[in-house]
Amino acid sequence: MTASRLTALLRQGALALSLAAAATASVAEPAHWSPSWMAATQPLWDEGFVLPLGIPARFERQTLRQVARLSIGGTRLRVVISNEGGTTPLHIGAARAARHASGSAIVEGSDRVLRFGGRGDVTVPPGARLVSDPVDLALPALSEVAVSLYLPEPSQPAGFHFDARQTLYIADGDLSGAARLPATATPWRTRVYVSGLIVETPQAPVTVVALGDSITDGNGSTPGAHTRWPDALAERLAPRGVGVLNAGISGGRLLKDGMGRAALERAGRDVFAQPGVRAMVVLLGTNDIGWPGGPFAPHEPAVRAEEVIQGFRQLIEMAHAHNVRIVGATIPPNERALEGTPLAGHHSPGKDTVRQAVNRWIREGGAFDAVLDVDALLREPARPARLKAAMDSGDHLHPGDAGYKAMAAAIDLDALLGNDRQ
Repeated sequence: MTASRLTALLRQGALALSLAAAATASVAEPAHWSPSWMAATQPLWDEGFVLPLGIPARFERQTLRQVARLSIGGTRLRVVISNEGGTTPLHIGAARAARHASGSAIVEGSDRVLRFGGRGDVTVPPGARLVSDPVDLALPALSEVAVSLYLPEPSQPAGFHFDARQTLYIADGDLSGAARLPATATPWRTRVYVSGLIVETPQAPVTVVALGDSITDGNGSTPGAHTRWPDALAERLAPRGVGVLNAGISGGRLLKDGMGRAALERAGRDVFAQPGVRAMVVLLGTNDIGWPGGPFAPHEPAVRAEEVIQGFRQLIEMAHAHNVRIVGATIPPNERALEGTPLAGHHSPGKDTVRQAVNRWIREGGAFDAVLDVDALLREPARPARLKAAMDSGDHLHPGDAGYKAMAAAIDLDALLGNDRQ
């Protein structure tokens, strides 16, 4: 055998070994799709409700650009579009995703066309969700994504989320690929249609879901600053590759529908259907106790502590049946809540007695896998029915940025994820 022939055989052998190793690595380390952000969808309410929707009645020949911050990063991206709550088909003429720069602007060179089954335009049936085809877009953890949708036909709001804590920009015409929307674009504080972002990761998804009301949704936090407590929790868990999904809904309740479906109903969709869900943190009860007899539910009878506790027991059983750890958060104080506004009514001495009874059970009942004592963390020691001034957003119901940061910092990550996770 000649030297050149031997060299060629050795090269072929090396190539074969290299390909085999690559194939083995590919089999051993498959890519996974992991949820990185969500917005829990809410039904639209009518004009008789105490709060306006804060969204146009319809869109037509307009571009909608919305921004969301990922919890974990990935090498590719899928976008979830929702027509939940819609009664007519939603026609999307064009859809794009990009890295967000600032305001309505996107990062140059990051714009990607979104397709659905290979099509650039798509119709979403009433009540349905669609997931886009993947796009190659490397996204670090905690980075912002801008999603632009062009709606060429009359379209009613759907996939609605009332308190986005982020600006929705609406501009006339198909500007889905524009580097920046014009100054004439109208800003709104709600969210429509875009309900999820999913990233490709090398490891299987590990997900934590925050299920709650406006305190989880982040009311009182600085808009656009990502200072809700689930945002701060995402910052703590990002180095571990754990996704954090905010399933908070302002006006959400545990037992009954509020400004969203009752948590006992929506937990199946918003929590247990999430890929890789390992744990959930539940902060509910403020509106179950506070709404009855006030402007939000003037004709409802007062709720008893035993009813709220039984609702938590059911949620715990559901979580454990899905092999999901559940952390219960105590209900924070709210004396003087929304004082001086037409929305006052959350607090009374009787309602506070119910809140304290529920909190005792959360702390002492032993039913949750772990407890986050938000009440003890945020209350004023000299006036335990009130929020500490330093933690208060100013409305005496919702924490501000400092309060939300303190809540996230108080979560024991080992207790949240279980001792089996390093």
